[in-house]
Amino acid sequence: MAEQKEQQHPQYRTDRQTVSQILNGEPSDYNLVELGRMIIRYKGFPGAHDIQKDLEKALSNWGLTEAALYEKTREIHQQGDVYKGLGRGREDWS
Repeated sequence: MAEQKEQQHPQYRTDRQTVSQILNGEPSDYNLVELGRMIIRYKGFPGAHDIQKDLEKALSNWGLTEAALYEKTREIHQQGDVYKGLGRGREDWS
C-alpha cells in the first residue's frame, strides 16, 4: 500500500494565525464560526497536523463536540452575517 505524502495547505499561514487566535480567544460567535470553518477545511487533509490538533483542542477547551459546534454555528449564521464589517466579502469554505 502506498504511503500518502504530507501536503502543505495553500492557506496554511493565514489559517495558522486564525487557529492561534481561536485558541487564545473566547467562544464568541466569530470564533465559533471560524472554528467550524477551519474544521471543515482541514478534515481529512493529509497534512497540517498541528492545525488539526489545535482545532480539536479548541473544541475540547470550550466543551463542545463537532456536532454541537455545527448546531451553534447554524444558529449564528441564521441570525445574521457574523462577518459583516470585517472585510469578508465572500464565504470561504474551500
